[in-house]
Amino acid sequence: MTPQESRSIVTLCLMAAFVDGEKHAREREEVRRIADGLAQAGDLSGLYQDVLMKRVSLADAVAGLQGAEARQLAYEMAVCVCDADGAQSGPEQAFLAELQGALGLSAGPAAEFAQQAQAVADAPLGRNAEVEAMLSSIEPAAAGPVPVPASLPAATPTPAAAQVDEAALDAQILRASILNGALELLPETLSTLAIIPLQMKLVYGIGKAHGYELDKGHIKDFLATVGVGLTSQYLEQAGRKLLGGLLGKVGGGLLRGVGRQAVSSGMSFASTYALGHVAKRYYAGGRQLSAQTLKDAFAGVVQEGQALQSRYLPDMQAQARTLDAGKVLAMVRGT
Repeated sequence: MTPQESRSIVTLCLMAAFVDGEKHAREREEVRRIADGLAQAGDLSGLYQDVLMKRVSLADAVAGLQGAEARQLAYEMAVCVCDADGAQSGPEQAFLAELQGALGLSAGPAAEFAQQAQAVADAPLGRNAEVEAMLSSIEPAAAGPVPVPASLPAATPTPAAAQVDEAALDAQILRASILNGALELLPETLSTLAIIPLQMKLVYGIGKAHGYELDKGHIKDFLATVGVGLTSQYLEQAGRKLLGGLLGKVGGGLLRGVGRQAVSSGMSFASTYALGHVAKRYYAGGRQLSAQTLKDAFAGVVQEGQALQSRYLPDMQAQARTLDAGKVLAMVRGT
């Protein structure tokens, strides 16, 4: 893929991120930060401002896509950006329809992919047999006890928390982190999108273990409070894979990719690890932490997770070799 094609794809993803005009200010700022980071990594200077100031049109971006693979990938990534935070809005649907036409994609395959992406985004919160089987199969090779963060604030456990098997939850968080780290190594766009609902399932399960029946709205608010934007997280993960040459339906892409963790930031492992442990602390203490304390705690545990990433990279690579798009879809949707 040429540098111009990469620029066009990231441009279209930014257009998709802002098309409905409903992003919260903190999410818009996070998208800007990520766009700036991608610009530095891929020599894409001025990209965010070009989109924000409407100095580039959809037709301009599409014109930079010469290959059929690049056009397909551009559409898939734009769909996933729109689906990352839930059901598509009217403006998002209109944008994607216009993009499909401009790219010259066949309606059938485009619609099939859009349906698959929507199914991932709409995945139920409850853990299903596929997820349970996948997580239970992960046995970290690294020696030693399951790591737990040192940077979390102390808590006064609630009566419900006293009944929770903390060691089992710690092991569950580590396995979920390894699984999402493995998904970050896969080349398919849907695999990257699947990280978000799996993180939401993890938070749901932790809340339920402490006596809280959470809905998607609450979990999205929790993620946003700690600093995880759904759209921005997908954009960062997929954008870095794109610029590193890992993303896309390429023959042998997985085997080529699992040895190239430098392409991916390892943030899927670290952010899942942090989400799990901050959620565990939050619900164990009766949801008493302030928004700023949650944000600070998450940032601290992310750093601890990043320090652990190399220790568990072999486990992520081994897990990635067992996965494909079909397994990922079944795992997330429970079908």
